[in-house]
Amino acid sequence: MTDFVLEAELREKTGKAETRRLRRAGNIPAVIYGGGKQDLPIVLNANDTAKMMKDEHFFTSMLEVNVKGSGKNTVLLKDSQWDPIYDTAKHLDFFRVSSSDSVTVEVPVVALNYEKCPGIIAGGLLDIVRHTLEVTSRADAIPEHIEIDCSNLEIGDNIHIDDITIPEGAEVAHEVNFTVINLAAPKKAEPEPEAAVEETGDAGDAGEAGAEEAEASEE
Repeated sequence: MTDFVLEAELREKTGKAETRRLRRAGNIPAVIYGGGKQDLPIVLNANDTAKMMKDEHFFTSMLEVNVKGSGKNTVLLKDSQWDPIYDTAKHLDFFRVSSSDSVTVEVPVVALNYEKCPGIIAGGLLDIVRHTLEVTSRADAIPEHIEIDCSNLEIGDNIHIDDITIPEGAEVAHEVNFTVINLAAPKKAEPEPEAAVEETGDAGDAGEAGAEEAEASEE
């Protein structure tokens, strides 16, 4: 069962010219692949899809794509291409899955309770080094996010992957105990450069005095 159901139609044509035409018409070209079945080039309504994509869970949830004339497909979003100017999806890749499949996806990191931790109160800065973690789990049990409690952080403290409780049934494969979050010291204000106006003025006065002495000696 999924909260996200997309309606799609098969694309009769492919290629750059056709995808540009589809986008101008308010659609998003996409493809469904994997699962030992034939690839399906499809087209989605851009507005309907964009509304669903505003929910961050769209990117880590099983999705249902109903393709007119082909049937229902249970998928995960595996890749997306975005317009750098308008920040809209240009193309979507969906991978067929079943509930029991083991999948690996990027899951967002959420820092909790950091606002009142000792390090923040002392002026420190929270630095989320890894905004997502590569999580492996069943397709129907992908965590929506990984929560990390930061309530006790002092300046200079770090939270590593081994310090984090990963939801049951999921894992983050790693060989190095890498840093996910740290509490950095506040940035020191840079000293203001000393004014050189007076020095310049003194040098100018000395130059004028030297010129006067030279004129007097010539006389």
